[in-house]
Amino acid sequence: MLRTAERYREDLHKMKPNIYVGGQQVGRDDPRITPGMNVMSVTFDLAQQADWKKVITATSHLDGSEINRFAHLPQSPHDLMQKQKMIRLLAQRVGGCIQRCMGHDALTALSICTKEIDEDRGTDYHSRFLDYLRHYQANDFAAACAQTDMKGDRTKRPSEQPDPDAYVHLVEESENGIVVRGAKISITMAAYADELIVLPTRALKQDDRDYAVAFAIPADWDRVRLITRPVWLRQRKSIQCPFCEYGVSDSIVVFDDTFIPKERVFMCGEWEFGRRIALLFADSHRHSYTGCKPAVSDILCGATALVAEANNIERVPHVREKLSEFAGGAELAYAAGIASALHGEKTSSGTYFPEAVYANVGRRLMGETIYHEFNMLTEVAGGLSVTLPFEDDFYGADTAEDLQKYIVRNQSVSPEDSHRIWRFVENMAASPMAHWYAIAGVHGGGSPIMETITLNAEYDYSAKKDIAKYLAGIDDELDQSKLLNSEPNPW
Repeated sequence: MLRTAERYREDLHKMKPNIYVGGQQVGRDDPRITPGMNVMSVTFDLAQQADWKKVITATSHLDGSEINRFAHLPQSPHDLMQKQKMIRLLAQRVGGCIQRCMGHDALTALSICTKEIDEDRGTDYHSRFLDYLRHYQANDFAAACAQTDMKGDRTKRPSEQPDPDAYVHLVEESENGIVVRGAKISITMAAYADELIVLPTRALKQDDRDYAVAFAIPADWDRVRLITRPVWLRQRKSIQCPFCEYGVSDSIVVFDDTFIPKERVFMCGEWEFGRRIALLFADSHRHSYTGCKPAVSDILCGATALVAEANNIERVPHVREKLSEFAGGAELAYAAGIASALHGEKTSSGTYFPEAVYANVGRRLMGETIYHEFNMLTEVAGGLSVTLPFEDDFYGADTAEDLQKYIVRNQSVSPEDSHRIWRFVENMAASPMAHWYAIAGVHGGGSPIMETITLNAEYDYSAKKDIAKYLAGIDDELDQSKLLNSEPNPW
């Protein structure tokens, strides 16, 4: 089924009010979370449009039905590249993070890891997961992935914490299900998600067995609280624009002795697979970032070019150099995502998974350059992004004429368009959303150090030493047979 945005909102508004904003319990009709719902609505609206078919829609490998690609498990390199393309195009539409990829990447991780646990332990997690996926696809759900724990003392493992609730953990287990306690933090879109998919956040040891839990529940489930921080832009009064309609909300998701039915449990005590499922989500999500982070670069590049035009300096050499930096970073990261898709692998579950090194290289590049990109925008824009008078002053009886006159720097740009450009730069560079995007650019999907750790674990440094040994005359032969016989996977 393909839901409409209207149906998505109706379904949310029927949910129990378990959201807390500023100390108040609120429902999903609270206007402060509406900007995030507007982002999600785009993913439903465009799936209804013929031009977007096969990009934002896919064919379910379970029953052959047309489904939203965010609910689809990749079956080929082409699927991964279509996901990447979809995310970049959607992110351009909403001015940044499309958010719904979290659920997609969590489903991908579960599809692979449940199969591998079953193969090793003889459990039935994968069949449970497939039943859940059928339900998920049939209802066209949007899910938040709740992975990051509060973590407490970072020098201690989960089982060593003074407070065991620093990580979500098993409290009780029965034939009907499990009871869990703890909290997940910085969970984007939880307040306007249909479902919460909960995964471990790190490698575990035997003493950490109780922390090896994965499950999925409705976002308004009993004994679940969402303590939420919405982020949105100052409301426009006279000069409306699409960018101002969108925002984001992040939540601390509290599990307060929460019962999870057995059919919704996909890991329970298999601590050896904690690292595996955590990395499956992270690497899939980092591949998604090779779509969305280039889109953020696209937006910042466009804003920089536009404000350069407003300043009448668009042909100045140092401005052109900065624009080329945007182009280089965005397309290198996007190319890494394509390479990750082409060199991915078909897992035993049937899900096609991106190659980890290329996905992490692309994500790390974007995480390390995001502040530089914001800096390039502000260098070209100047200080007006933080000193621009309020919108009302542009329409005030005593001030409108002054501002209409002095806002123009390039005579070929009208006063209204000049105002719109500077207001957009203010939103992009000097607003709560701007700083959310900057920090999310560093830490979303894992901070750059996590990509470094993954690269050090996955990259074949010994092969590079072999090259050096051959060129130095230490070894007489250079074995390149693996590379000679390697080809990107066909689809």
